[in-house]
Amino acid sequence: MSNYLAIATVTAALKRILLSPVQNAVGGANVGFNRPDSTSSSTGGPLVNVYLYQVTPNAAYRNVDLPTRRSDGTLVQKPQAALDLHYLFTFHGSDDQLEPQRMLGAVVSTLQAQPLLSTQNIQAAVTEFGFLAGSGLDNQVERVKFTPTALSLDEFTKLWSAFFQVEYSLSAAYQASVVLIESDDTPQEALPVQARNVYVLPFRQPAITQVISQAGAGKPILPTSTLVIQGSQLLGDVTLVRVGNLVVTPPTVTDKAIILPVPAGVPAGVQGVQVIQQLQIGTPPQPHPGFESNVAPMVLHPVITPLAATSTQITANITPAVQPAQRVTLLLNEATSPPPAAPAAYTFTLPPLTVPTSTLTFTLTNVQAGGTAYFIRVTVDGAESPLDLDPASLTFGPTVTIA
Repeated sequence: MSNYLAIATVTAALKRILLSPVQNAVGGANVGFNRPDSTSSSTGGPLVNVYLYQVTPNAAYRNVDLPTRRSDGTLVQKPQAALDLHYLFTFHGSDDQLEPQRMLGAVVSTLQAQPLLSTQNIQAAVTEFGFLAGSGLDNQVERVKFTPTALSLDEFTKLWSAFFQVEYSLSAAYQASVVLIESDDTPQEALPVQARNVYVLPFRQPAITQVISQAGAGKPILPTSTLVIQGSQLLGDVTLVRVGNLVVTPPTVTDKAIILPVPAGVPAGVQGVQVIQQLQIGTPPQPHPGFESNVAPMVLHPVITPLAATSTQITANITPAVQPAQRVTLLLNEATSPPPAAPAAYTFTLPPLTVPTSTLTFTLTNVQAGGTAYFIRVTVDGAESPLDLDPASLTFGPTVTIA
């Protein structure tokens, strides 16, 4: 396969193809590689100037080398650039003798009769230009082909306007396609395949419709709750559940529901729940990435236990532990208040924590004391600890009394 010298080798070989026909058309004519200006011929003699003005990716070959690397970054195959070369031929000579037109006719007839770049043309160019040795263009599987490019007058005008202070000369545009350039990297060969496993299965997209507590659809989800994930196509070869940043294996899975306890370590607040299905592939079967469901929201409410309360400070345990950068707010509401006075209510926010903690200490200011009882709640990232307002219930509260 050709390397970085291939582009220059195409241009040099093009000179070898055109030189003899051009000289037969106009005696003493030459083929050069300069910019297409009227002074390209230093001797003032007839000249066909070959100028590479643009290089574009080849549409048919541009992605044929993909993938070039494995998931671990090792090389699978050599990267290959596929290019089309766009040439502008300009013809310089005596207009009285129609030399530019005679040379144009010679170029057109030659490239029409010999549109492919032969191995002999390439070897002759390498012999003349020794610095092109080893380009590998003569070993390229796809031969380079020259085809005329149909440029309108407007396109020719734009092309010539790119050259600074250059008078127009008789010109023609050609495209050389395709030049395949490989890198010098050496891929790591994989071991030969001894056994093949072919799997065909329909696409299954698991879908979650809702995540509720097993205690009931209207009940809050607590750290001690059992989750019921409802949906469709939830059962796979290997079914996992992602809750927040944790991935766990549920104990009970059916096609319509997944039941699992709230995983330990999930912080309070709004968490995403997603079903992950892995496919058993290989010999012996091993889990491989398969399908993933939509992400459904779940609010995990914290649970608090008041420890101590004074007129200046309240301390409480909280489950699950509060993580750094979570927003924590204490809510106090007076439990009883004689009419017609309205119950007192207070809000206190902790500064952001730097370490996880299961014990929170809130500093109080201007709180009505004197044995006043308060309902106490804590919100963590908007998730509020549960409150029982039924005095006959065993879970009434929680409350604190500030002396």
